[in-house]
Amino acid sequence: MKIIRTIAEMQAWSDEKRRSGAVIAVIPTMGFLHDGHLSLIDTARKSGADAVVVTIFVNPTQFGPNEDFDKYPRDFERDAALCEGKKVDAVFAPSAEEMYPKDSSTWVVEEKLSRGLCAKTRPTHFRGVTTVVAKLFLATLPHLAVFGQKDGQQARIIKRMVRDLNFPIRIVISPIVREADGLARSSRNKYLSEEEHRNALSLSRGLGRLKAEIEAGETDLQRLLGGLRAEIEGANGVVDYVEAVDAETLEPISRIGGKMMFPVAAYFGKTRLIDNILVEK
Repeated sequence: MKIIRTIAEMQAWSDEKRRSGAVIAVIPTMGFLHDGHLSLIDTARKSGADAVVVTIFVNPTQFGPNEDFDKYPRDFERDAALCEGKKVDAVFAPSAEEMYPKDSSTWVVEEKLSRGLCAKTRPTHFRGVTTVVAKLFLATLPHLAVFGQKDGQQARIIKRMVRDLNFPIRIVISPIVREADGLARSSRNKYLSEEEHRNALSLSRGLGRLKAEIEAGETDLQRLLGGLRAEIEGANGVVDYVEAVDAETLEPISRIGGKMMFPVAAYFGKTRLIDNILVEK
């Protein structure tokens, strides 16, 4: 496995792989890898990748004021060992200075899907995400990229960016990976106390109950969303949002039907967690 620190070396590596006929997959991450990230490597292989690149870069531009950029968990040696164990071909781990020159003044902005949900309380977040992902795509030159469904809004925004800007990259969205008790895998789970972890199970528990009720024939959308909110608040969670949207366009829906996504965000203690569930009816 090769560890690459500069954009020029990364592009040269990918150019060589492309010339040999290899299909390259990239998995953009902020490091502190867990089973959810590792499942994306498996998805990349199953999706036809001959060479897998994992990027590890805690991107400063997607953190707002007073967010957790400085304390975001980092452990590069552990991450590299996990990648080597999964037979990753290359890890791209640039510095902030490499990714953002001092006088950098260009942004990539998606203006529709990035307006609601997480953007309501993190208004500059997705501008940072789309910009860094575009830069990572141009550094790694992949044929396909894999993102997790846990960040459902982000995945749809990246798909839209790729479509609108004609990136020759296929976006693959991999299912959510959960801990044994149901909590969606996240690097931020380490912030939770034991009690907060137990309380945070209200997210997956409430989403699972919502899906079961829809499959049983429930059609009152507001009652379903109210029940989900009550489940989270009953576990001392502070709800950021509980919504029902079209699974692809992220437009709010007013009735049960079609391909739906139910995304939630809530604080347990000081830790903000997100989760979602897909339902088709």
